[in-house]
This record gives sequence, C-alpha cells and structure tokens, in this order.
Amino acid sequence: MTCTRISRRNALKLLAGIPLAVHMRGSDAAGLLRRTIPASGERLPAVGLGTWQVFDVAGQADDLAQARAALSRFVELGASVVDSSPMYGTSESVLGELAAELGVHKRLFLATKVWTSGREAGTRQMEQSIERMRVALKGPLDLMQVHNLVDAKTHLATLRDWKAAGRVRYVGVTHYHEGAYTDLERWLRAGGIDFIQLNYSLAERSADRRLLGRAADSRIAVIVNRPLAGGALFRHVANTPLPAWASEIGCASWAQFFLKWILGHPAVTCAIPGTRNVKHISDNLGAAIGALPDAAMRRKMAAHIDSL
Repeated sequence: MTCTRISRRNALKLLAGIPLAVHMRGSDAAGLLRRTIPASGERLPAVGLGTWQVFDVAGQADDLAQARAALSRFVELGASVVDSSPMYGTSESVLGELAAELGVHKRLFLATKVWTSGREAGTRQMEQSIERMRVALKGPLDLMQVHNLVDAKTHLATLRDWKAAGRVRYVGVTHYHEGAYTDLERWLRAGGIDFIQLNYSLAERSADRRLLGRAADSRIAVIVNRPLAGGALFRHVANTPLPAWASEIGCASWAQFFLKWILGHPAVTCAIPGTRNVKHISDNLGAAIGALPDAAMRRKMAAHIDSL
C-alpha cells in the first residue's frame, strides 16, 4: 500500500500556507459542509466544538487565552455549534465569558444540558446554565438536552413547555456509551425531541447499527460526541502514515480522516470534537470541506483502521 507520511502537525503547516479562499471552498461563504435540522430546515455547520475538560479553565490565564483564540478562530472559519454542560465544571461560564468578550454570541449555536433529578432542580439548573452562558446576548438558547438521560421524562416535559414559550429553540437527549442505546432507541421511537447526541467514531461504531438509521427515519438531528474516541484513535495510529488514497476525499491529517468518516454517514448532523488548540480548530474544520466518503470508501477507511 502506498502511503503518505504526514503528521497532524505537518498537515497544519500545509493548511496554514494555503490561502483561506482555496482550502475553505464550498457551498457557502465559509465553505463548510452544512447539514439540515429535520425539525426546522435550519442548516448547521457539520463540525462543531465540544467543551468537556478543554473549557474548564476558569482562573487559568494561559488556558483561557488558548480557549479564547480557539473560539475566535472557530467563528472566523464559519463554524457555530458549541456544546457544553453543567457537568463540565466551569466550561459554561468560560464559554459565556469568552463569547461575550469576542462579541460572537449571535454567531453561535449554543447547546447545553440538564444533569440532575426533579422538576424544580432541573428548572433551576437550566436557568443557571442560561445565565452562565450569557444567552441573553443572543436570544433564546438554541438547544437544551437531557444529559445522559438523567430523569429524562421529567425534564423533557419542562423543556417542551419552554420550547412552546420560546425559551429554548430545540430539545434533545444525550449519552456517551452504547450501554444506553436501548434507552436512546426508546426516546427515538417516542418522538417529541429534535436532537439526539451520541458517541460514534471509527473506534465506537455501534450507533451505526442501532441508532443512526432510526434517527433519520424519525427526522431527528444527530450530534456526535467522542468523534475521536477521547484521543484513542490518535493513539491507535501513532507513528502510522496516512494512506495516500485518503487524498481522494481531501484528508490532510488523521483528524480529518476520522471526522470525514463520521460525516460520510448522512444521518449525522454535526460532530463536536473538543479542543482549545487553535491549530486543531482549523484542522478539525477542514473535515467539513470538500469531498466526503461514500459507503464504499467508508468501508475501506474502517478496514484500514482495523488492519493497524
């Protein structure tokens, strides 16, 4: 097999040397692939940003500066979906503070979660999240999700009332582990949600068999968490060259290889890799540019990873 030896670092150097208009080509001004939210027809950039751990940096000056630069670059390149949770320490507050400093609230699609039990506790936590993220600077919160299905029936009843009242635009449920897929399937069948968030990657493929098709049939948008399997995929390919044929779909790095494989599934609305590294922001968003793998190419990509 012919291979191209290119690391994530070297790929970023190459991308940095290409004019923005060239490597950000596409169907809209920023050139990013967009996917439609079935419930509304609204279109979202297909690569977003997760904030678990990476934005939990309140009081840490150097890390805050990195997060600020990353968010600035993220918006500059035309991306918008940022996902957080009250479980993520200070991430909601840091996101709200940085977005306010940059003046970008109205350019973001803000998503967070409720992670507690009981109607009153859930309402209180959601109101705190909205305040921490400074959502008033943009209007209603875009998406509130029930984190890990904790007391989902109770919180979704509240959220449907909030949606009807214009306090939140979309509602959904989340989990990060295939052990919860039976419960996630139940909510897909029940309906009444706009989004489902789940784990899916070349290292964790079970959602492909159990959930993605049903989500598409149910007209429910899909956000993918753990798209890089918490870094496990990079460890799996460590010191391994990117195959030359990856250039057929515009992959310049392993990150783009992993993310394009996910985006090649038509049921996926948005993948949310987490980072506060500004170079990784550019690299990740590169996966939402240009060609995507068809079913045959996705099988080839998966087989290649399995062979390593």
